[in-house]
Amino acid sequence: MRFLRQSMIGLFLASITLGLLVFAVTLVGGALQERMAETSKAPPARERVFSVNVVTAQPQDVVPVLETFGEVQSRRLLELRAAVAGRVVELADGFEDGGEIKAGQVLVQLDPADAQAAVERADSDVADALAEGRDATRSLELALAELAATEDQAALRERAFERQQDLADRGVGTATTVETAELAASAARQAVVSRRQAVAQAEARLDQTTTGLARARLALAEAERRLEDTTLTAPFDGTLSSTSVVVGRLVLTNEQLAELIDPRDLEVSFRLSTAQYARLLDENGQILGADVTARLDVAGVDLEAQGRISRASAGAGEGATGRLVFAALRDAKGFKTGDFVTVRVQEPELKGVVRLPASAVDANNEVLVLGEENRLEAVEVSLLRRQGDEVLVRGPILERKVVEARSPLLGAGISVKPIERDAQVSNEPEMLELTEERRARLVAFVEGNTRMPEEAKARTLARLAEPQVPAQMVARIESRMGG
Repeated sequence: MRFLRQSMIGLFLASITLGLLVFAVTLVGGALQERMAETSKAPPARERVFSVNVVTAQPQDVVPVLETFGEVQSRRLLELRAAVAGRVVELADGFEDGGEIKAGQVLVQLDPADAQAAVERADSDVADALAEGRDATRSLELALAELAATEDQAALRERAFERQQDLADRGVGTATTVETAELAASAARQAVVSRRQAVAQAEARLDQTTTGLARARLALAEAERRLEDTTLTAPFDGTLSSTSVVVGRLVLTNEQLAELIDPRDLEVSFRLSTAQYARLLDENGQILGADVTARLDVAGVDLEAQGRISRASAGAGEGATGRLVFAALRDAKGFKTGDFVTVRVQEPELKGVVRLPASAVDANNEVLVLGEENRLEAVEVSLLRRQGDEVLVRGPILERKVVEARSPLLGAGISVKPIERDAQVSNEPEMLELTEERRARLVAFVEGNTRMPEEAKARTLARLAEPQVPAQMVARIESRMGG
């Protein structure tokens, strides 16, 4: 009985447990169905706010600087050519590439023997012409004297004829005597004509001798000029280049012997686009004498020379575009003809412009400025110049906050968090304080550099001796040291 009772209790508990389990499964399934049947509600979206760097657009007067590249050349360049053919018998001391020459110095002497002989022959011809002229003058004087005597004799004959004719009219003389006197007078007149012809011939001879003398003197002058052409002298102080002659060599007429360059009268030629050239013109269409700075990097040291624009080429040049402009340099120590330099030209000053980073302006010349509630607004500006990583603009953005760098995520209406900084960028070069060991290494490298001009070397050593040295100079020198 006990076994039966316990079995029945067990079955009862098992059925209750199974019923509760089924109820629980049903309850959970219903809850899941109700949950799945409900519409899901997303949480409210939050607006994304970007952090941007902004600068204040401050108006200022700016002198734009146009940067290009040019070539240094001498304003006085002379090709030394042989005016006559001959053999070189003498060369000046220092007649070599790079030799220093003084004005009036004899550079090349050709063999003057043939030219000297030609001068002597021409001098003899002049002497002969002078003697011929003196003889012609004496002949003319004698012919004039004979003409005067003949004219006097003809006058006497004429008076005798008139006297005989008067006697015949009074019945004293005879016809024969009159005819004889008339024939004598006629002969005297004929003699006068003959003497006049002799005078004319003497005058013509004198004219011929004058012409011959002038021709002989021209020949003498030409011979003397050819003799002078055998000696080649320097017309101005300068430096020789491209020398190509030695003693004993036969040179031809117009053969180039060397080039003489004036290293103290230099200019730089550079090419500008038509738009850049137009900005350098005045109201009359003439190019302005703008200030120019030519810079040459020599072993980490910048050689600089100041100058002014002097002229522009008359044509654009075959196969070239833009305009070729020339600027005369002042005190261009260390520069040589043929140097490729960086040229910076100061344009006319622009009034009331805003200097911004180049990344602030897009392709449509629009900038983003802060509006109400720090939301961005797109404002169109007028792009005036590009200056490296900066631009000069004009527009309705004065005293407003301008986004420094645009990105695809930014646009009109976007809410941002501005981070303001000063828009003015210092133009002063970064300076470094050198340790004694580092300074000594730089000084030793500069002193041992044989390619650096003495003027540049002295200037560099002076800068290195200062307490603070430009960081750019140090970086360039160390880059060539391998440091």
